Amino acid sequence: MSINIGTTGFAEQTVTGNDLALIFNQQTKDGFPPVYATARMIGLMELAGSRALHPLLKGDELSVGLSIDVTHTAATPIGVKVTAEAKLTGMEGKVYVFEVVARDPGGEIGRGIHKRAIVSSDRLVSGALRRCNVAT
Repeated sequence: MSINIGTTGFAEQTVTGNDLALIFNQQTKDGFPPVYATARMIGLMELAGSRALHPLLKGDELSVGLSIDVTHTAATPIGVKVTAEAKLTGMEGKVYVFEVVARDPGGEIGRGIHKRAIVSSDRLVSGALRRCNVAT
């Protein structure tokens, strides 16, 4: 099965306390604010890209993020819904390249480029275990 350039995937979430940047504070002086964390926005963008690739997956396959280069341009408070869209813009060999955008009711909050690949779940996990010398 193939996928067309322009195929999109979507994800959304309402910002909760667990999604705020301040959860990353380990020390008082770390100073992360009580607004939507960049890490959570990136996760939502990755989820949107993953969903765009669902029709291509077979058996134990899944898609994994390889890289993401984004800018987080606006803060979002707790209780507000954020949506992410990933639009397939091309291929680099076996790598799927997406333009990703996140928005809240006030407009765009982030944008960038995200790359994903389709892999065997079993192979991915067994390779990680071998790499870290973890017995199964």
